[in-house]
This record gives sequence, structure tokens and C-alpha cells, in this order.
Amino acid sequence: MSRASQVILTNMCLIEDGKGNIVMQIRDPERYSWSGAALPGGHVEDKESFHDSVVREIYEETGLTIKHPQLVGIKNWHTDEGIRYIVFLYKACAYSGQLRSSEEGQVRWVNRRDLPKMDLAYDMLALLRVFDEAALSEYFYHDKVDGRWQKKFY
Repeated sequence: MSRASQVILTNMCLIEDGKGNIVMQIRDPERYSWSGAALPGGHVEDKESFHDSVVREIYEETGLTIKHPQLVGIKNWHTDEGIRYIVFLYKACAYSGQLRSSEEGQVRWVNRRDLPKMDLAYDMLALLRVFDEAALSEYFYHDKVDGRWQKKFY
């Protein structure tokens, strides 16, 4: 029996400015199946390290070059086709450059206190627990019941 399986590898990064603000990307509902405000990130390219992928994606989507991104956890689930989808979650407090939007969506600094008032992407507030709580390292969507994901933190 083979232990190999199909997987989609992606990343997401919480960029903090030290004043209570984070970078949020407003995703276009016409372009993406999940829209709303989310943390920037994207897919890992073939033969690319996870570190290099998050640095590249953040630069492409925000204009910022992050330094010393720290892996804080993962979010994962199985697609309807049975492919495991993994999002590596990073946090970065050091960066250079000027914030700019891209074709991926508008980006802006947002005070974290304002997040509950925003139109956020699916489960974004819950996902932030993995970034904030040192005891958590995984957010797993394990089953669908009546079309809704059952979720668990580890």
C-alpha cells in the first residue's frame, strides 16, 4: 500500500506592525470562490522551500519583503476530491517596502480590534487563534455534516 497522496501546499502570513495593526487583503468575490478580508498568502511552487514561498507570495501580493517569518501552525482539510489541502501559517513582525495592492486584491493595514466589523473570509476570526495561542498548532476541518465543516483545534 502506497503512503503517497495528493496534496495542495499553500501559505498565509499575519504581518504585524507592532501597533496593533495587521495587513489584510480584500479578495474579489468575482475572482475567488472564497472572498472577503483575509491574510495574504498563496501556493508553494514546485521545488520551492516553504520559507521562500511565503516571502515570495507576500512580496507579490503586498509589496512588503518580510524578514524572519515564523511558522506558527497549519490549517488543513481534504477537498471533495480527496486531496489534502494544507495552509502553512506564518507570522512576521519585521518587513521592508511599501504596502501596495495587486491583482490578488486590495491590501491595507487594519487594526485587529476592527476585524469583527469587517466582511471577513470564511473562518478568519477562528483561524487567528492559531496565530495568537501558543498552545495551538493546527486547525483541522475533518468532516462535513449537513454541508458544514466540523472543525477542531489542536
